[in-house]
Amino acid sequence: MASTFPDLPIFRAIASHDPRSTAIIHSRSERKFTYGELLKDVEGAKITLYNQLKSASAEGESRGGQRVAFLVENGYDYVVTLLSILACDSIAVPLSSGFPASELRYILENSEAVTLLSSGKFQEKAEDVLKEGLEHLPRKPVLHVVDKRLSGSGEDEVQLVPLPMTKGGMMLYTSGTTSRPKGVLLPEKTLTAQAESLHKAWQYTPRDHLLHVLPLHHIHGTVNALLTPLFAGAKIEFMFPFNVDAVWERLAAPFMPGKSKEPITFLTVVPTIYSRFLSSFDKLSAPTQEAVKKALLPENLRLNISGSAALPAPTKNSWTDLSGGNVLLERYGMTEVGMALSCGLDFRDRVDGSVGWPLPSVQVRLVDSETNEVIPLGHEIDENGKEREGEIQLRGPTVFEEYWRNEKATSEEFVAADDGGGKWFKTGDVATRKTVDGAGQSGQDWAKGPMYFIRGRKSTDIIKSGGEKVSALEIERELLSLPQISEAAVVGVTSEQWGQKVAAVVVLNPAHAQTGRGGKMWGVMDMRRAMKDKLANYKIPQELKAVEEIPKNAMGKINKKSLVKEIFSDQA
Repeated sequence: MASTFPDLPIFRAIASHDPRSTAIIHSRSERKFTYGELLKDVEGAKITLYNQLKSASAEGESRGGQRVAFLVENGYDYVVTLLSILACDSIAVPLSSGFPASELRYILENSEAVTLLSSGKFQEKAEDVLKEGLEHLPRKPVLHVVDKRLSGSGEDEVQLVPLPMTKGGMMLYTSGTTSRPKGVLLPEKTLTAQAESLHKAWQYTPRDHLLHVLPLHHIHGTVNALLTPLFAGAKIEFMFPFNVDAVWERLAAPFMPGKSKEPITFLTVVPTIYSRFLSSFDKLSAPTQEAVKKALLPENLRLNISGSAALPAPTKNSWTDLSGGNVLLERYGMTEVGMALSCGLDFRDRVDGSVGWPLPSVQVRLVDSETNEVIPLGHEIDENGKEREGEIQLRGPTVFEEYWRNEKATSEEFVAADDGGGKWFKTGDVATRKTVDGAGQSGQDWAKGPMYFIRGRKSTDIIKSGGEKVSALEIERELLSLPQISEAAVVGVTSEQWGQKVAAVVVLNPAHAQTGRGGKMWGVMDMRRAMKDKLANYKIPQELKAVEEIPKNAMGKINKKSLVKEIFSDQA
């Protein structure tokens, strides 16, 4: 009997791949699962879930659009669970095992999940989450433990059945830096548009072998590193949680004697992971170092991507030196829109500090931060010769539908169009736009024209000091070019004289920490002297706080509002 799936693009794509080709690899155990096995196992999980939803639903209630939360470790079982939820035309709500029980309860309550699926590994945590709270839900989610699959269940013929109306998709939660996390509803058609846009831009193929080391409750790990490779028929090898030594060994393995693993062709991670790679490379054995250098060559690692946070220029340059000329590709995206901007595949299109051009099907405009007027193409310089900054606003099929049952927040983040088109989503990020000599000349039709340069978050990264607007990201890039600084976060703190003054929180490099004048600990005056030839005086931080660690979330992002309260509590 044939496996039956809704006729959705993701299932059409998977069914079109060679059923014997490898889809998923568990890196440590080396277990492999083919595309044919994946569909067969999704079919089994779909039938089980359908019956569970039926028993959890009221009489006559539609299963379409039901929220299904799941707590499953990265790997084959996660992929099967996610696809089975989509196959039931339900909304998948992925949970992070790293979240405290109170945060998971909030997501279950806010999403009104009817079912909580858990792997055996996280069953105890799932039970703990359901023990208390959730009184406001019309019915408490029912816990079901998903099967652990050590091997595939064979292959089967596939039959695709049209759905009269699709209500399924995913709901990812924002990081909640300014308010409680919001559920971002990404319908199936939006996920498809995001994946198809990346598929075209980054040219995924069945020959790609992606090493997946990212969390899967974020857009980066889910769309860029899972759904899009599945659309393309690529191999996805899971190695999570991230361990720098294990990743080095895996990258090196195909170029070490006696090893039979395939080279990794595709790596997409956050800047802090590239920094950890670079700081640990010298500790590898000489043979491993040689093998790693081969693994990172452009002819082997065809695409290395950095995103989710600004990429420091020293990190980018050091990676290029280590990798024999490979250049990190930067892109810009967020939970609500997937990926929106990206540099091109041609190395000349990977311009320092730029996140490139609008991706296929994405429409972008800049709205002047001062006048609230749209900045037309070709009018990026004002009458005083200064670059105009504007908020990035987006529209198109890749943009989310709504914040889940939060009409007020949704309406506040969209603005009506004046051209008869769809509404624009206000990202809250500020950028400049300019043409760069030598860039935009490749054969990629979307990678043309002026490039975008992120200045920072409107709410935290644009500091207004003494009548001047200062980009925290620009200052961070310069601080990170100094050998004394390993990490940096630039913030604005309250000042009676200036309105806001620029301050920096840094982690010092132990090898250079004692290089202040007279052999003392490197401090604020040493920093100001080092910056005087790099930045205008009003941009140079007036305060410097050295800490052991700057707190970050799973994607390497810093909550600057919390940082200011913690470090500069007397001035916040």
